[in-house]
Amino acid sequence: MPRIGIIGGSGLYQMQGLTDREEIRMATPFGDPSDAFLYGRMEGREIIFLPRHGRGHRILPTELNHRANIWAMKKLGVEQIISVSAVGSFKPQLRPLDIVVIDQYVDRTNAGRPATFFGQGIVAHVGFAQPMCEELRKTLFAAGQENNAPIKWGGTYINIEGPAFSTLAESRLMQSWGMDVVGMTQMNEARLAREAEICYATLALVTDYDCWWEAETGHTVSVELVVENLNKNIETAKAIIRTALRRLPEKPTCACSSALANAIMTDRKLWPDATTQKLEPILRKYL
Repeated sequence: MPRIGIIGGSGLYQMQGLTDREEIRMATPFGDPSDAFLYGRMEGREIIFLPRHGRGHRILPTELNHRANIWAMKKLGVEQIISVSAVGSFKPQLRPLDIVVIDQYVDRTNAGRPATFFGQGIVAHVGFAQPMCEELRKTLFAAGQENNAPIKWGGTYINIEGPAFSTLAESRLMQSWGMDVVGMTQMNEARLAREAEICYATLALVTDYDCWWEAETGHTVSVELVVENLNKNIETAKAIIRTALRRLPEKPTCACSSALANAIMTDRKLWPDATTQKLEPILRKYL
């Protein structure tokens, strides 16, 4: 059976309940991943876990090396990734402690975050109209319902630059655009997973309302309350993940695993050896 990757966001720095645990340190052509990977078994499945911000939360959103993280996941045989991410809400009906199974993204970061494995002689344009794996999303949503979690089907995540939170004007603007939640980490992770032909889906954990809420209601949000909500959300997310592991098929049947089939524009005869070697885990079946 394929290995399943779990990328933990704020508050999720380890996965309890893993057996046969082994720490794996990876070197990649794109630099160092966020931390050592943790291999283990849970619910009969092989798991590769990575804390996105490093254990102890040492890495800013703008400092994340998504290419190294996803390349290493691919090299380790991961075919599906469950991503966990803390978010703020723009909708009164998306309350703190809710969990949103994201289906769309909008990118408001700058060009400083590498968003592709390609370049240096090989050009590829993957389809990204539906950025999440629908099969994996449905499994996570059903697992949330089974756990009686406050899980919501669908929502648009807007990825801001950070590390500062939004100004009030920005918050109101994004709300007027119809965005559902806001965060700082997911967009490029999802893009790179698609290029690596890995199924990917996000559990967005609502910890608080974005700053529009305080301006409209006068209700202030303390750091203590956000942390409390985050910890509660993390426990719910862990329960959902355990249930999802039991529900996931032994082999994905979606189209994610063939995302590059018609995406590489460069003639195979022109691929530079150095770039081909660097991308070998991703390009292996096309060599």
